[in-house]
Amino acid sequence: MRAVIVGAGAVGGRAARQLLSTGPLDDLALVESQTARASDVVGALGEPARHVSSAAEAIDGADVMLLTAPVAQRPLAEAALEVGAHVVSVTDSVGEIRALLELDSEARERGLHIVLGAGFSPGLSCVLAAHAASEFDAVEEIHVAKLGTGGPACAREHHRALGDHAFEWRDGTWMRRPGGSGRELCWFPEPVGGVDCYRAALPDPLLLLPSFPGVRRVTAHLGANRRDRLTARLPMLRPPHPEGGLGALRVEVRGRQGSGRDECVLGVVDRPAMAAGAVVALAARWAVDGRLLRPGAAGLAALVEPIPFLAALAERGVRAAAFEGEAASRATA
Repeated sequence: MRAVIVGAGAVGGRAARQLLSTGPLDDLALVESQTARASDVVGALGEPARHVSSAAEAIDGADVMLLTAPVAQRPLAEAALEVGAHVVSVTDSVGEIRALLELDSEARERGLHIVLGAGFSPGLSCVLAAHAASEFDAVEEIHVAKLGTGGPACAREHHRALGDHAFEWRDGTWMRRPGGSGRELCWFPEPVGGVDCYRAALPDPLLLLPSFPGVRRVTAHLGANRRDRLTARLPMLRPPHPEGGLGALRVEVRGRQGSGRDECVLGVVDRPAMAAGAVVALAARWAVDGRLLRPGAAGLAALVEPIPFLAALAERGVRAAAFEGEAASRATA
């Protein structure tokens, strides 16, 4: 397999390491503008990793391109499709994901995959939703909440998302809501526990909706404190850390089981950059190996069998937990 990774930051560097562990690689080209950072990653990985200055230089002959940097994604995806390469993106920008979804028809015609939001959330959140949905005859509601950032680009995107408008799916229509509104006390696996979460411009509903026909509500919330909310519409007051600390993810699915209704709540606690690196690398390997369910542009809920995918992630240290009893019922306050 010949792979190109655009970005060697907190997520891209880990994706490169994870990709080497998924199977043999003939070539691994890292596209990174910061030469010192790229040299550190290449030096740590060894062959077949190499640093290249531009994606155009690296894409020819590649099987898959992993987009892990905050760059314009659609031109790179179009270039990859032109040479017959799959695309796997970790972006959590609503605008970028909408632009990539517009390439669905072209990707289908070429028999290629564009895997969208293949990170912590969206990404792992989509796989957990698909897994939880298997417990029901019909899915009625999906609610995602996340906490933490993978790196500086992720932190800036979350800051912007809190100040932008959120979109929620409710009873057959999209609802536009102010970012930073809709406070919910969401309970994550220990040691995180309860965290105030708010509406934000998150793409999870956009990716989940196509996979669950008939679902009535799809929402996504972001963990934040008072300062985050008050400064969301201003420039960031201080530079973000090179890598965020411990993060958490909660996915709640409600639906019908026989004549009754029930809920299933799954969660993960991990460093978002580490989890995202494992998810994007595994998705790339599955795309090249023909293990994804269909060609085209979509999120992981539509593209993978959740149990084998989660089992493969567990082997890499990314493990989900189910909420039971009182913990499952304390969704909001």
